[in-house]
Amino acid sequence: MYKRPAAPRAEHFLGKLQKSMTLWWNELAVCDYHGQQYTFGTLARRIERIHLAFESVGIKKGDKVALCGKNSANWAVSFLSISTYEGVVVPLLSDFLPEAVERLTDHSDSVVLFTDPELFDKLDIARIPQLRYVISLADFMPLWGKDDELMKAYTTLDERFNAKFPDGFDASKLNYPTDNDKELAVINYTSGSTGNPKGVMLRYECFSATIDFGQRYIPCSNEDNIVSMLPMGHIYGLTYEFLYPLISGVTVYYLGKTPSPSLLLKAMQEVQPYIVITVPLVMEKVYKSSIKPVLGKPAMKLLTAIPGVNGVIYKKVGEKLQSAFGGKVREFVMGGAALNPEVENCFRKIKLPYTVGYGMTEAAPLLAYEHPTLYAQGSCGKAVDCADVRIDSEDPEHIAGEIQARGTNVCSGYYKYPEADSAVFTADGYLHTGDLGTIDANGNIFIRGRSKSMILGPSGQNIYPEEVEAAVNQRPFVSESVVVDRAGKLVALVYLDSEGIKKAGLDEEAISDIPEQVRRGANRHLPGYSQITKVEVVLQPFEKTPKMSIKRFLYK
Repeated sequence: MYKRPAAPRAEHFLGKLQKSMTLWWNELAVCDYHGQQYTFGTLARRIERIHLAFESVGIKKGDKVALCGKNSANWAVSFLSISTYEGVVVPLLSDFLPEAVERLTDHSDSVVLFTDPELFDKLDIARIPQLRYVISLADFMPLWGKDDELMKAYTTLDERFNAKFPDGFDASKLNYPTDNDKELAVINYTSGSTGNPKGVMLRYECFSATIDFGQRYIPCSNEDNIVSMLPMGHIYGLTYEFLYPLISGVTVYYLGKTPSPSLLLKAMQEVQPYIVITVPLVMEKVYKSSIKPVLGKPAMKLLTAIPGVNGVIYKKVGEKLQSAFGGKVREFVMGGAALNPEVENCFRKIKLPYTVGYGMTEAAPLLAYEHPTLYAQGSCGKAVDCADVRIDSEDPEHIAGEIQARGTNVCSGYYKYPEADSAVFTADGYLHTGDLGTIDANGNIFIRGRSKSMILGPSGQNIYPEEVEAAVNQRPFVSESVVVDRAGKLVALVYLDSEGIKKAGLDEEAISDIPEQVRRGANRHLPGYSQITKVEVVLQPFEKTPKMSIKRFLYK
C-alpha cells in the first residue's frame, strides 16, 4: 500500500518566522480588511513591546496566557507575542459564552487574558482567581489588573524600548527561541460549554511539523495573499489561515466577525487569495445558490447533454466561479466533513481545483491531504508524512475500522484531564480519532463515519448516518439533514431550503409533500438495510461546531 516518503526534520516554526521577518521586513504581514495593517517589521516591533510589558510584571516562560476575540490583526500579534515569549497560548473561541470563557481561562491556569473590550464587559473576573491582568485586543492597553503594575509599565514602555535598542530596532535584533521543540506551546479547547473541558496540549514541534508539511505540499510566497475566514481560536484556522501562510511570507487579511456573502466576495475580489480554506458546507451553499440554478435551467440541461458543447459550458461556469473568488485561487481546500457527492460531481465537471482534507485538533490539525490534481473523488486525501496513519481493521481496504495516528504533529494529551489521556491513546501510542474509514491501495483515505454515530442495523449491518445524509441532501429543497435511529428505524431530520422553495413558487400542499418526496427519492439510492422510514422537518438550522460539523448529539 502506498505511503508518502517520511518527512524531513522540520525546522522550528519560530525560526522560520524570524527568517521571514528579516526577508520581508517592509512587506505587509497581517491586516484587517480596510483597517489596521502591520508590516513584518512593525509586527516584530509590537511583539517586542509586549515582551517588555510581560517582563515588567513578572510573566514567565511557561505561564498560560488566554486569547479570546474575533479574528483580527491584533489577535495575530498577540498570539505571536505570547509564543515567541515562550508563554503557553490558550486560544478561546470568541463565540463561547462568557461563562465558558471564565471556566476555560480558569481551568487553563491563565494569568493573562487578551480579549475584546465588549467581551470583557460581560465577564465576572471574580470567577478567574488566578488571573492577574486583562489586555485589550483593540489597543493592547490594560483593561483590568489585580494591581497597577502593568499600567505603570505602559507609561515607561517607550523609554524602556529605546534603552534596550539605543541604536534602533531592526531584524538583526530578533532572537526567537528554537530549542523548545518538546515543550508545550498551545492548549486548544475542543469544547467547554459543559462537562470536563478538553484542552488539547500541542507542543512547538506539532506546529513546526504541520507548517512544514503545508509549505512543501501547498507552496506559497510573499507574492500571495489569503483571506482568513475560519476562527483562529480553532486549530484549523490558526494553523492554515495564519501560521503556515504568514511564515511563508503571505499577507493575511482578516474580516473580523463572520462576514455576509456580499462582503466576503467583495473581499475575495480585492485581496485575490491564492487559496481558499473552508468547510464543505460553505462550498455546498455556493453550489446550491450559484451553480445549480444555472445548470438546472432547461436550456442548460439540453446543452450540457451535447458532447463537446457541455465541456465549453462547464469551463465557463468554472471560470465564473473562480472570478468570484478573485481569479487567483490555486486550491479550494475543504475539511471538517465530507463533501456532498452531487456537489463533488459538479466540481469535477467544471474543473474546480478542489480537495478535501482530514484532521483534528489533536493533530494540529492535518492527518490527510492531497493536491487537487491527485485527489481521489470521495476521499480525504493521503496521510501526511509527519504522521503514521493506520486503519484498525483486519482488512483496511474493504472493512471500515477506526482511523488511528501517531507522529510529530500529534498532541501530548489533555490538560489536567488524565482520565481522557489514558483513553485517547492505544497501548502502542496511536491516537484514537473516533472516526471510521478505509484506505485504498494508493493510500487514499475514505471516511465512513464517526464510530460514536455509527448505527447497528437490525441484521448487524454497520450503517453510517453520514452516507445516508449524503443521499438525503441531494434531494430538491433540502439544505441539511441529520439521520437518527429511533427504535431500530432510521429517521431523517431535515432543514429545508426556504429560499429555494420561495423561488420555486410552491404552494402549501406542495411544501407539505416535500418530506415524503425526500424519503422516496433518497431511498432509491440507499441499500435495503439503510432505508429511511420517516422524514421530519426541523424549523431551525442544526447547531454546529466551530468547524461547521453538526452537533448530532443534540438530535435524537
